[in-house]
Amino acid sequence: MLLEALSSAILGLALAWAAYHRLSHRLPRRALVLATGVAGALFGAFVMNNALDAGNLLTMLVGAAVVSVASLSLLLRPAGRLHHSATA
Repeated sequence: MLLEALSSAILGLALAWAAYHRLSHRLPRRALVLATGVAGALFGAFVMNNALDAGNLLTMLVGAAVVSVASLSLLLRPAGRLHHSATA
């Protein structure tokens, strides 16, 4: 169990670092991004562990990656300015 938690935390940290490195202009502070990536990965591993009843490490890491990326995507800001119509 400790290996799975540590593996998913490292995976979430790596995904968050890559997202921040690539999209730093569209994300909030680095500490928030890194914490969100790790928390999402740990939550994804927890859900996969309960859903599959302590199954394969690979499937748990896939679930951790999916939830981590979904959590990080919620932090993204729009790329450009939003233009509102004056007649709306």
